Amino acid sequence: MSIASLPWYDIAEIQPITDALWQRFAYWCRREGLVEVPDRLERTTHYESQWDQPTLLLSQACGYDVVLAHRGKLEIVVVPCYGAPGCEGGLYSSYVVVRDASRAESLSDLRGARCVINTRTSHSGMNILRAVIAPLHEEGRFFSQITVSGSHRRSLNRIRNKESDVAAIDCVTYALLERHQPEVLEGTRVLCSTPRVPAPPFVTSTHTSADDVQRLRAAFAHAMVDPQLDEVLRALFLEGVQVSHDAYWLIEDLEEEARRHGYQEIDFWVSGGRGGVVRDS
Repeated sequence: MSIASLPWYDIAEIQPITDALWQRFAYWCRREGLVEVPDRLERTTHYESQWDQPTLLLSQACGYDVVLAHRGKLEIVVVPCYGAPGCEGGLYSSYVVVRDASRAESLSDLRGARCVINTRTSHSGMNILRAVIAPLHEEGRFFSQITVSGSHRRSLNRIRNKESDVAAIDCVTYALLERHQPEVLEGTRVLCSTPRVPAPPFVTSTHTSADDVQRLRAAFAHAMVDPQLDEVLRALFLEGVQVSHDAYWLIEDLEEEARRHGYQEIDFWVSGGRGGVVRDS
């Protein structure tokens, strides 16, 4: 049986909404002639393990994973267009977040701060932060400490608990937390926004046939105008999808730009340097 998951913004409070999206989307998949469409979303297996499976029908992934970390495993089906603050068309940004009491007024004021990233292959939490900090480094150093939390929410918790000082948070995640878990943002503030890049795409396995990819795209086209999904799409800040995905090269270019600046501090930490990576439980 095929695998389907929608893991990127599936916080506990909106899982019933995500399930409702899948149920109606699955209906349109079957109408388009797709076979072995799962009845429910897979949440028991980590999404990276799902990406390795040739039976993956649909999932979500960071653009960094698609073009770099898991290149060759995933094919982009469509690019979502979110209506959350910080998004525009098929583009999204991150917020650089610090504690309310932080004296920082600009990125340069974060020199010597303790940084936390969500995962080592995250564009929104790692790659974009590395890119905006790269021009400011001195002899390859900028932060005093870099830790890996495992999620944006855990990164925010580390800032609130004074265990870290700064993190980059996906703006769609931020908007969903602001709506459903505002307590997670208490004691923090947005220092600045980052440049926009294409949003985390809906993906399928590279083993999925070209015909089935087209069927998935047709199902998305129906779902985005399905009146039964109006409230669901609004709850997810999802305003539409785009088929074109040529601009994902921007994510790879940001990584290369950081390297051209000679800044590899985050690379060194997340690969196990300086005593290894500190991870949240």
